Amino acid sequence: MEDPTEQSLWRPLHELLGRLDAEIGQIYTDRDIKGLKPTYVRELLQLHLKGPMTITELADAIGRTHSALSQKVAAMRTAGLVRTVPGADARSKQVTLTAKSKKLVELLAAEWRATEAALAELEAEVPYPMTQVVRDVEEALARKSFHDRIAEKLQ
Repeated sequence: MEDPTEQSLWRPLHELLGRLDAEIGQIYTDRDIKGLKPTYVRELLQLHLKGPMTITELADAIGRTHSALSQKVAAMRTAGLVRTVPGADARSKQVTLTAKSKKLVELLAAEWRATEAALAELEAEVPYPMTQVVRDVEEALARKSFHDRIAEKLQ
């Protein structure tokens, strides 16, 4: 069997996004911030702006699944960025910012705005903006899902 992973249309996009995230992460490293990942910023800002939330509320606020957010909250808790306290009933937990993350929210908001400005600058340099690519792909996927496209190829 030949290695099917030698050719990939997916890998360059995945690697590009990884490089961009790594460069955002370097901003935190430059400031000696331990445990913070670019993928945590949206959740931390939501908690800062809206106050403590259950994992379900936080997942709904950012459009992720409860399972995905539960795992992320556990990682952020380990990094000392959030803590969980019992919620209104025994089944729920409230996610709150720690003192460490409260000190970071102004930097996180500034970094978010700077990242958006850098992306706008980057888009101005390329003939086909990434945001347009995303819109076009979303429209194509609305016509036929990625799942259906893959399943069709497996038949």
